[in-house]
Amino acid sequence: TPRSPPEPGDKPAQSYIALISTAILSSPEKKLLLSDIYQWIMDNYPYFKNKEKSWRNSVRHNLSLNECFVKAGRSDNGKGHFWAIHPANLEDFSKGDYHRRRARR
Repeated sequence: TPRSPPEPGDKPAQSYIALISTAILSSPEKKLLLSDIYQWIMDNYPYFKNKEKSWRNSVRHNLSLNECFVKAGRSDNGKGHFWAIHPANLEDFSKGDYHRRRARR
């Protein structure tokens, strides 16, 4: 049977790396606070709005575990660190290629 288009309430097909990267790339400064990443994901994927909060653990896990995400300074209001995309991954991610996990050091 042909796949029907995803319903608004369906889990997005994208990986967490793709979701986080798209959120960061959509911001004017190309960096976001963790809370802003959560908000962007909920705004763009209603699936996460009414879910239990375990997906947030997955977001944090992906940010801290993957070298493609780097801390980009503390926020002025003390609400944590900004997260950005490692320069080595920026070009690929901008083109929608999220397969390279490790930054080329």
